[in-house]
Amino acid sequence: MQTSHPRDTRQAMDDPSSDLNRCERAELACAYALQALPAGEVPAIEAHLASCPHCQREVASLRPIIDRFVSWPTDVLRPTTSLQARLARRIAEQTGKPPVLPPARQGEQTWSEPEWEQVAPGIECKLLATDTDRHRVSMLVRLAPGASYPAHTHAGVEELHLLDGELWIDEKKLFPGDYNYGAPGAGDERVWSETGCTCVLVTSIKDVLR
Repeated sequence: MQTSHPRDTRQAMDDPSSDLNRCERAELACAYALQALPAGEVPAIEAHLASCPHCQREVASLRPIIDRFVSWPTDVLRPTTSLQARLARRIAEQTGKPPVLPPARQGEQTWSEPEWEQVAPGIECKLLATDTDRHRVSMLVRLAPGASYPAHTHAGVEELHLLDGELWIDEKKLFPGDYNYGAPGAGDERVWSETGCTCVLVTSIKDVLR
């Protein structure tokens, strides 16, 4: 069993940061410094701060940190308008009230959810991004059960990640979570799904259908 020396106790009492000297209202003082205290409790803690050196030190030690946050650009801390809009719509669905949508910010590019488009019988695509300089697209592709994609030759790298269902690429069968790499110049004779499937596809817009 360890015992403390009286001299150690005196040193701890003289140390302003020691737990022995910690004021029971120190946490309220920190909340006050962060402007997180309810308005009704502010007058009482301000009166306490006027007479408590320990809490005064607590607040003073937090000031530099708080000032750094205040100097940050507000766009770093504020969610995008599209995220706020999605949250507003979800809240509206749960509460049954009209959504309160945020106003568009000046200079901010708005993003809207793309729609599924039928590009061939049993095949739908949702375009996510287009790189015109590199002639590449990223998209979600959905095949209905029994649907097949025409034979084609890759003009560039083709990357496919299967999200759900099963997909055949020639003699290779993919399951959810599988990844397939198609080299430039290589070809797929038959791409089809017996069960129906959804995948993420990143490929060239110059692939050649055969």
